[in-house]
Amino acid sequence: MTKYSEQELRRLETLADVIKRLRSPDGCPWDREQTARTLRQFVIEEAYEVVEAIDSGNPDRLKEELGDLLLQIVLQARIGEEDGQFNIEDVIEGINGKLIRRHRWVFGDEEAESPDAALKSWNRIKVEERGGAENGASVLDGLPTALPALLKAFSLTQRAAHVGFDWQSTKDVVEKMHEELQELENSIESGSEGEIENEIGDLLFVLVNIARQLGINPELALQRSNRKFISRFRYIEEKLSEQGRSPSDSSLQEMDAIWDEAKKNESGRL
Repeated sequence: MTKYSEQELRRLETLADVIKRLRSPDGCPWDREQTARTLRQFVIEEAYEVVEAIDSGNPDRLKEELGDLLLQIVLQARIGEEDGQFNIEDVIEGINGKLIRRHRWVFGDEEAESPDAALKSWNRIKVEERGGAENGASVLDGLPTALPALLKAFSLTQRAAHVGFDWQSTKDVVEKMHEELQELENSIESGSEGEIENEIGDLLFVLVNIARQLGINPELALQRSNRKFISRFRYIEEKLSEQGRSPSDSSLQEMDAIWDEAKKNESGRL
């Protein structure tokens, strides 16, 4: 069995070597079979697990999940090298170059005295690199098409806000929310499925902007609410199971009472 020293195990080069070995003819059958496309789901899953680890506040868990995400990056780079496209050094060179080019206030002669000023400069430089607005480049370019809709709405409006296209205050957005809610109620009364879908989308979009104005990432906020729902509903199932019953043969009033009990027992755990 190949052995690595403790010092070698701390090097990125060792990870690249391990993956190369796994992808070799006498390596792992599963690893050899993977392609950039078959690994897409794992990249997404590992990224979300990193977010959950950050939320957990557990540094050991975060360290482990960052390693899993790094594995996906180096594995994708290895596949790119096998296909004659790029290698891990090209990936590192690319991100180093981008960071230096787009931080002119650190590596050049520009100034940025606040986080907001720095982000505005970053976005301006990015548009310049893509040929400028006169050539069709936009501050909205570059967002993945597969990005969850809630997160995409947040990112789109955040980028627009950084160039001055934004509501003046949270109060203004809240007023817009009430307006959109009324329009949704009107569409529900009309019974038009297309209108209802359109108004629900508009309402969600405004809620995203309220969250952004308050410094809240709506995707993370909804994930937190999802976790709360899962925890509370499982509590309902457990309590009913103790009585030899299930939600399907219980009344809504009974389940609501157990739900309230679950809320009281949480004590800030979620």
